Amino acid sequence: MLTRNEDEIDLKDLFKTVMLYKKFITVMTVCITLIAIVYSLFKTPIYEAKALIEIGDYKADNNDNNNKILLDSASQLEKKLTTIFIDMVKDEKNKQFEINSIIIPKGLTNFLEIKSEGVSNKRAQEGIEKIVFHIQQEHQKILDDVKQRREFELKNINMQIQDIQDKTVSLLDKKIELQKKNLEDLRSQLASINENLKNLQSLNPSLVALKLMEKRDISNAIINVTTQLFDMESQRNELLTTTIYKLQESKKLLETLLLPHNYKNTLVVGQIIQHDQPVKPKKTLIVLVACVTGFILSIFIVFLLQMFRSPKNES
Repeated sequence: MLTRNEDEIDLKDLFKTVMLYKKFITVMTVCITLIAIVYSLFKTPIYEAKALIEIGDYKADNNDNNNKILLDSASQLEKKLTTIFIDMVKDEKNKQFEINSIIIPKGLTNFLEIKSEGVSNKRAQEGIEKIVFHIQQEHQKILDDVKQRREFELKNINMQIQDIQDKTVSLLDKKIELQKKNLEDLRSQLASINENLKNLQSLNPSLVALKLMEKRDISNAIINVTTQLFDMESQRNELLTTTIYKLQESKKLLETLLLPHNYKNTLVVGQIIQHDQPVKPKKTLIVLVACVTGFILSIFIVFLLQMFRSPKNES
């Protein structure tokens, strides 16, 4: 019972103390609040810009429309940009803009989210545009290299087709024509020997045997020439059908891959997001915190002063 009375007395004393110094508490709270208001009014406003970046890609060297190759890995690009635009410039002074964060959005593997702060919306936007320009320059080099490689392959294919049509096939045609003439000559010789054999059968057996050996040699030559002729015609047909067909198919594929819509550089998705109001300083929050802090601090000072005065009053 005594404890409760003592607590009531203490609370009453505290309340009396607060009421006794209410002017001091009010003045100090108002002063600290005014300082916070002045600070928030004269503090340079900071604006924020945010953008979603889609990493570019190009179509792979096949007929699959969905098979695309990214120009860069999102994780590697994130680390590289963080090093260049955040870590390496963090000690610079009088910056008009500052990159806050470069992150990979959750669930997306080919996107980056970039946040920038600046003394104005324009400056904050310049920060993001600077990063995007840097990425586009690097990725455009990759796209140009891919295009040059494919153009070189297309040029080689055209040269192969031209070489087959103008040289290889033409040379085979001449060889085939020559072999046909040889075959005709051999057949004429064979016919002549057969005619001579009819006339020599009853006259001279040794001459007949000689002619038969000659006939055998010519017959073997005819077989060899016929085989060679067949092989050359088969080779010619193979070149004009299968080989050139495959080359032309490869040529069509490369011509399709070289179309502009198969190459996409890194770009900003939609627009760079900006706000009319600055994100810093948060004036309302600063004033409220200052008001509460000033009130609590003033009460603390009052109690502290009262504590030091109590021993003197008692003595």
